[in-house]
Amino acid sequence: MIPEIPENEIEITFCRSSGPGGQNVNKTNTKVMVVWKIRDSSAFTDTQKEAIITFYQTEILQATNQETRSQPENRIRAINKLNDMVQKALQIEKDRVPTKPTFASRLKRLFKKQHHAKIKSLRQKPERED
Repeated sequence: MIPEIPENEIEITFCRSSGPGGQNVNKTNTKVMVVWKIRDSSAFTDTQKEAIITFYQTEILQATNQETRSQPENRIRAINKLNDMVQKALQIEKDRVPTKPTFASRLKRLFKKQHHAKIKSLRQKPERED
């Protein structure tokens, strides 16, 4: 189970949004920007922190949201986006199990190969008969 980022480790700033709202966007700060310093976190182990840092190649993660006109809703969405970024970085990929090509795929490949060879042979100049 991958832990979520504690709210006390996140810096939240608000600024003017360019999203919907008409004249209202010119006077309200509805855009949310959340910043998380990975190394300062106490919720994650050192190996998890290193995995996140190597995945994103930065020590600070940022997420913004300005989808709605509501500042609290944008705040929740931005924090969720940040948590999703961490989940993605810590997700362990399964090893691919190599399989043999199917009979149908081999036939298809050979047919394409023959078709391509035929097209190329039709491009050549015909042989002269003396």
